[in-house]
Amino acid sequence: MSTDRTQHLRDRVRELMPQVRADLEALTRIPSVSLDSFDQANVGASATAVADLLRAEGLEVEIVSEGGRPAVIGRLAAPEGAPTVTLYAHHDVQPPGDDADWDTPPFEPTERDGRLYGRGAADDKAGVMAHLAAIRAHDGRPPVGVNLFVEGEEEIGSDSLATILERHGERLRADAIVLADSTNWEVGVPALTTTLRGMIRVVVKVSTLDHAIHSGMYGGAVPDAITALIRVLASLHDADGNVAVQGLSQGLAADLDYDEARLRAESGLLDDVSPIGSDSILSRLWTKPSITTIGFDAPSVDTASNTLVPTARAKVSMRIAADESPRHAFELLRDHLQAAAPWGARVDITLDDEGAGFAADAQGPVYDVARSSFRDAWDGQEPVDIGVGGSIPFVAAFAKKFPDAAILVTGVEDPDSRAHGANESLHLAEFERVCLAEALLLERMGAADE
Repeated sequence: MSTDRTQHLRDRVRELMPQVRADLEALTRIPSVSLDSFDQANVGASATAVADLLRAEGLEVEIVSEGGRPAVIGRLAAPEGAPTVTLYAHHDVQPPGDDADWDTPPFEPTERDGRLYGRGAADDKAGVMAHLAAIRAHDGRPPVGVNLFVEGEEEIGSDSLATILERHGERLRADAIVLADSTNWEVGVPALTTTLRGMIRVVVKVSTLDHAIHSGMYGGAVPDAITALIRVLASLHDADGNVAVQGLSQGLAADLDYDEARLRAESGLLDDVSPIGSDSILSRLWTKPSITTIGFDAPSVDTASNTLVPTARAKVSMRIAADESPRHAFELLRDHLQAAAPWGARVDITLDDEGAGFAADAQGPVYDVARSSFRDAWDGQEPVDIGVGGSIPFVAAFAKKFPDAAILVTGVEDPDSRAHGANESLHLAEFERVCLAEALLLERMGAADE
């Protein structure tokens, strides 16, 4: 690809950014939280807004819903003999949480210090707009075919994705698939995500009594469910904080420079709190299993009475190695929890959700084109291959449906984006580089086929 053409796309993307940002802000103002307890009319409005943006660029567009939240499929036919690229993002967002935790309203995008703050500004409405910016950079006529798939329920587990891929998958078939829902290594250093942990989520219910009883009259002879549940949960880690469930797969991450100081800065770990686990920090974050208690049902401190609680529940999230079978991992976790029950307490485990991990063999011409596009968009900075400890089950779904396609997991986030948390934000200069990299990728995918 000529230097002149690279510069042309660089200039074109820069020219487009004010409108791209305006469209991103308009999408961010739509509170498209896909969780059942929120108004789903907003998710529908978000899908309509995305569809309108795609149609404005000349794509053939359809909103599809297969028993779940609405997704948007847009298509631009490939020039004769050219490859096709499928571009993925999602338009649904996480709940905002307590407005008091935000410095500015979560659904009113606000710029501060070069970052755009708002729920979905990074995860993943910026992904939607990066795809559109790349198409606009080619004036709606990229040298490859483009399928654009914008999902509407990624944040609640993509339950209907399998059906969408079954019924509409042929419209998404491509030589390469770009899934823009991950992160870069840091501001100024782009990354391809080549491994993702899988996940298991369970609800653990512990029962010791058939009804609540007076803690003074029976305490000391009769166990309460909360204490029993705490002991069960405590068994999930050894003294160093490693996962104690036996039989799980684990691996070692790539040797990148990531020390405890960076972990503390990015995570907000309190000064007197130590990291947990052993092996390298990145192995702990990317390739080894982890277990977290993410929810707890028991009487609150403010409403508690002097009783032995008969039943208590916890929700437990386990991240598993990319090559681990989710169902096998569930069986190991279930058996461990039941074996850890103290005093004969009854332990019931319900599988709440599961998702497979992903590991890419990130070699070949498509990956070469992607890396060169990143390098030029970031002014010569070499991209790195990273893992991500979080789980994105739809990646495995695409890899299974399209085994011959090169899967590129990219993203618009950086370590300060705080996706899912209060004050989520997008680094605007990095966002421009992401848009340019994708425009270059489409250009070079077309040129590579000539």
